[in-house]
Amino acid sequence: MPDGSVAAGALAAGSPDGGPPGAGGAGQPARRLRRWIPRSVLLAAVLMATAGCQSTTFTRLGLPVPVTRQGEVVVTLWQGSWIAALAVGVVVWGAILWAVIFHRKRTDTPPRQVRYNLPIEIMYTVIPFIMVGVFFFFTARDENYIDKLPPKPDVTVTVYGYQWSWQFQYPQYKVPGSVSGGVSETGAPWPGRLPVLEIPTNRTVRFNLVSLDVVHAFWIVPFEFKRDVIPGHPNHFEVTPIKTGTFIGRCTELCGVYHSRMLFKVKIVTPAQFQSWISAQQHSQQKSAGGA
Repeated sequence: MPDGSVAAGALAAGSPDGGPPGAGGAGQPARRLRRWIPRSVLLAAVLMATAGCQSTTFTRLGLPVPVTRQGEVVVTLWQGSWIAALAVGVVVWGAILWAVIFHRKRTDTPPRQVRYNLPIEIMYTVIPFIMVGVFFFFTARDENYIDKLPPKPDVTVTVYGYQWSWQFQYPQYKVPGSVSGGVSETGAPWPGRLPVLEIPTNRTVRFNLVSLDVVHAFWIVPFEFKRDVIPGHPNHFEVTPIKTGTFIGRCTELCGVYHSRMLFKVKIVTPAQFQSWISAQQHSQQKSAGGA
């Protein structure tokens, strides 16, 4: 019959497989997702693999450029933590998308019930345990390196924190007649003349932190970590500067009314410049002590 032929032709035109109109396009989103998921995973893998090719703000993941060897260790640990977290995220997101695309509900029939799956339960227990163990190993290793205090540092600086400024003493560089016995640098809270902490590159520098009143905290941003300055409990740490520059240090423990003004200037210079500065300070402070 002509009418029957026309209807059959229209039905065939509506669906490539002869089904109802629109049925052929229902699987298009799923097919697109199946094509793009492998490409997205590959792109994420390429980005993570090339992240360490150049030191940029993006690859440091928000941390400033480190100026000490210890700071470089902190940045590397931070990057490794992010890479591990992203890798776990890719696996979890991939499993979720796989379930959504290939195991979505198609009928009203309840799925087959599985009460126990021993391999999966073992995997859920073992894999997180291994991940925590790996994180613990690298964290403990890097923390031990940062906290290491060799017996003979090249430069020792005693840091006195008080409301609301700092004093830096270099006890190994003697100044005859001075009260502190060695080179000493003091200043005033901002906006006054800030105290100056000068240290050399490629030398081990030991900081001995002492508080004269309340709890303070000693923080130089590109060192990538800070230490508390606690009354009656001296703290210690050591760094090896690797880059010259001038920075601002600060107290990061709320210590009173003028806490925000408790700043100091940090100058990392070459060893020759440091020796020239020390010599000039010794001469100037010896002259002042003799004049007093």
